[in-house]
Amino acid sequence: MDIEQIKRLKALTGVGLTAAKKALSEAGGDFDKALEAMRVKGLAKADKKSEREARAGLIDAYVHSGRIGVTLEVNCETDFVARTDDFKALVHDIAMHIAASGPRYVAREDVPKADLAEETKLIQAELNNVGKPADMADEIMAGKLDKWYAEVVLLEQPFIKNPDITVGDYVKQVIAVLGENIVVRRFSRIELGETA
Repeated sequence: MDIEQIKRLKALTGVGLTAAKKALSEAGGDFDKALEAMRVKGLAKADKKSEREARAGLIDAYVHSGRIGVTLEVNCETDFVARTDDFKALVHDIAMHIAASGPRYVAREDVPKADLAEETKLIQAELNNVGKPADMADEIMAGKLDKWYAEVVLLEQPFIKNPDITVGDYVKQVIAVLGENIVVRRFSRIELGETA
């Protein structure tokens, strides 16, 4: 087994040398297969960590061209992790993403019932005008609501630095590397000249 592949797998996933060697061995020396297996395990562990309390962290401020400003709070479990370059990069990347994409809410659960009801009403009116059968209407409604959530909810938006994943997926990847729960707590975004 190639030591360089083991080191590369370790660097990409944040696991120890022994775990990287074991993953390569289990994948029959196939680097891509081992990497995928490690990512799946890491994301599964990240989901388990989401239960733990996160009260340390950072507040970041990002200003884009003097026209858009973002303040953001992201929490982790310990000050040690909050001081790492990986955590700082995550917080800064999310602040830049917010400036570029303009989400309105952090997570789906944060969407006020009134806003959801209004969007549902608009979609329903659209479906009524098109005249889709009732059995299809529910599926279409769910799909359109998912698309709307992906526009207005930060954690469900495609990440600007890698549109193949969502911001939520990016957070889970960093959780897998750092080994602590990470929570995007809140943000504020202002744009020059916008009205309330």
